[in-house]
Amino acid sequence: MFHMITLRHGNRLSLIKGNRNFSLKKASTPEHLLYTDSQLWALLIPLMIEQFLDSFMGMADTMMVSRVGSAAISAVSLTDSINTLIIQIFIALAAGGTIVCAQYLGQQNTRRAHDAANQLILTVLLMSTVCSILCIGFRKSLLSLVFGSVSEEVMRDSLIYFFITALSYPFFALFQVGGAIYRACGNSRFPMTIGVASNLINIGGNAILIFVLHYGVAGAAVSTLVSRIIAMVWVYFFLRKDKQTIVIRNYFAMRPHPEMIKRVLYVGIPAGIENGMFQFGKLAIQSSVSTLGTTAIAANAMAAIFENIDGVAGIGIGIGLMTVVGTCVGAGRRDQAKYYFLKLAFYAEIAITLSCLTMFALGRPVIAVAGMESHAAKLCFQMLIIITICKPILWVPSFIPPYGFRAAGDVNFSMIVSSLSMWFCRVALTIFLIRVMHVGIVAVWIGMFTDWGVRGIIYIVRFISGKWLNYHLA
Repeated sequence: MFHMITLRHGNRLSLIKGNRNFSLKKASTPEHLLYTDSQLWALLIPLMIEQFLDSFMGMADTMMVSRVGSAAISAVSLTDSINTLIIQIFIALAAGGTIVCAQYLGQQNTRRAHDAANQLILTVLLMSTVCSILCIGFRKSLLSLVFGSVSEEVMRDSLIYFFITALSYPFFALFQVGGAIYRACGNSRFPMTIGVASNLINIGGNAILIFVLHYGVAGAAVSTLVSRIIAMVWVYFFLRKDKQTIVIRNYFAMRPHPEMIKRVLYVGIPAGIENGMFQFGKLAIQSSVSTLGTTAIAANAMAAIFENIDGVAGIGIGIGLMTVVGTCVGAGRRDQAKYYFLKLAFYAEIAITLSCLTMFALGRPVIAVAGMESHAAKLCFQMLIIITICKPILWVPSFIPPYGFRAAGDVNFSMIVSSLSMWFCRVALTIFLIRVMHVGIVAVWIGMFTDWGVRGIIYIVRFISGKWLNYHLA
């Protein structure tokens, strides 16, 4: 008698025993491809919807804060640069935990999967609590160090916003871990549902606290804190139920096991370094952006929201690419890994192009609804034009390949390339253009697109070489 785990990839049902994959439905194409087009879209569409909803809620959040004034949105934008750096590290650690738990479940070792989940919770709880305490205690020094000289009003709002949002770090981090445990068990719909509900709570809280009670940036921060607390309590309440493979009931009985913690960190740290270096580079740029004045900061913040929306469909496809390429490599079908790599990159190119054109068409109405000052609105639209021209050309070669590389086991290459390109192209060039050449806020986008171009060329060469297929996941 043996234990089997059932997984669904679109409409394809598989049974996994050990490391072997037995497909119950062969592809109907002559080449016996592992995924038909309908199966691919069944996998990709939910991922794109999830990414879009998350980004749309972030955009609505920023638009609400912008109604308070340029100082408020500048404070939120600058502080969220630090928040995003910390958040991305916790997201990477949670992703590492997902991989470890999933590997043990694939081995039918449920006990070790439980151990890994417990250690992930303990590790992230400790790290996030310490991080929260340090950020609260040294928030003024940290803001001054990163952003240098900003107006008194922006600094005051930043200190308030940073204090409250830093309180939410443990709740956010633990929710990410809870969601990771669910995803390791094959259930991604439930954490997605909680995430969407949490975003709606955040938006509703903003509407009340900002527009009705007039609490300004404090209201926005409190909404974030409350929504993250609710999400964390929600996911851990249901982790106690017998509806998933990993069930965690007695949280207070958890004890640290150094060997398992080491396994979790071994997987999560490389991704955390890549995400952290990327966000830290953006912080270095923000210190120069902060010298350009409140209007430029506000315009750049809104342009960044447009750019994020432009990329959500591509990111969803990239996440799907990890599943598809991983399945192909695991099945020993490297030829199909290359085929789907190119096929999904083509899908991503179409999605990015359509997204950019759509956001460009909506640009002026959205900026008007946001109530930005006239000069800031003009600057923002100028940057939107640059984004619409450059992003469809540069984004896919720069961002899609790393998803496929990691899925094939080539986990360090993209980390090294993206970190070096970020610092030597994007950060150095942007700072030079702003502080030496006095180009203005457009320097941020010149540096970013240069970074994307360099990375894209390197990744294309890597893909053609085939070296990314010479690795195996641990």
